[in-house]
Amino acid sequence: MNTPSARTWQHAVVTGGAGFVGSHLCAALLASGTAVTCVDDFSTGRPENVTPLLDRPGFTLVRADVAQGIPVDRPPDLMLHFASPASPTDYLRLPLHTMEAGSLGTRHALELAHRADARFVLASTSEVYGDPQQNPQDERYWGHVNPVGPRSVYDEAKRFAEALTTAHADSEGTDTCIVRLFNTYGPRMRGHDGRAVPTFVRQALAGEPLTVTGDGRQTRSLCYVDDTVRGILAAAAHGLRGPVNIGNPGEITMLELARLVIRLAGSDSEIRFIERPTDDPAVRCPDITLARDKLGWDPQVDAEEGLRRTIAWFRSGADR
Repeated sequence: MNTPSARTWQHAVVTGGAGFVGSHLCAALLASGTAVTCVDDFSTGRPENVTPLLDRPGFTLVRADVAQGIPVDRPPDLMLHFASPASPTDYLRLPLHTMEAGSLGTRHALELAHRADARFVLASTSEVYGDPQQNPQDERYWGHVNPVGPRSVYDEAKRFAEALTTAHADSEGTDTCIVRLFNTYGPRMRGHDGRAVPTFVRQALAGEPLTVTGDGRQTRSLCYVDDTVRGILAAAAHGLRGPVNIGNPGEITMLELARLVIRLAGSDSEIRFIERPTDDPAVRCPDITLARDKLGWDPQVDAEEGLRRTIAWFRSGADR
């Protein structure tokens, strides 16, 4: 069994590498000395997320839709499949594209990893737990998901991707790992992507009311992007198949989050309650016992510090 400190990579392919988490992954891998091929169709990823990497030795950018194939010239020894719309605004706008990224895109990524004898890491999501009836959620929980609801295009694409990854490992011997990412936030998020943190930060900095859905008592667990990337790379370097939860177990209500953002932004914004979306989960909190025990991983950045960094990034105008 490989340990995080014992395994290094020569060449990583990151699908969705111009996205929020993907671009941070690309930067971290380059900093560790790994050559990186970033594959993105820019349907939701942004070129400016990887523009600073274009002149870095070892970085290659390929524009491609993973559902059509993954055209890379050099075989990888690490395949990180992160291509998928991930915010409600995006996957509701691109429902078929989302499902194709989770099905055809995952198949192409697995086949590339298998041919190259590479380690394969699937970016799954806490959304596979749906609106959970167990809190916190551990990896043994099967979830409570509406397979035909508005969120199903994302939920079910990821659940299928997990099943496909497991089948490929069992039938073909592919070296796979599944990471279930919980709510991640930080610089490079888009202010209008529909997720709570960038929405609240954008509104607070503009002096607009912060729009809290429902009564605001629904919870999320927010993990700063640097911590999430450390967890992903620890899982990649370990021999763990997963699934393994990567998230911060510090649970916070949406109303508490809105008030915290207002305070940290020094804003005089008010809070306005709006209708809660269909199938919006009431709770979301990871049990990270497996990640702690097997990977030696724990999130290090608390919510106040992470939000300060995120607010500073938005205030700088970098999101524009």
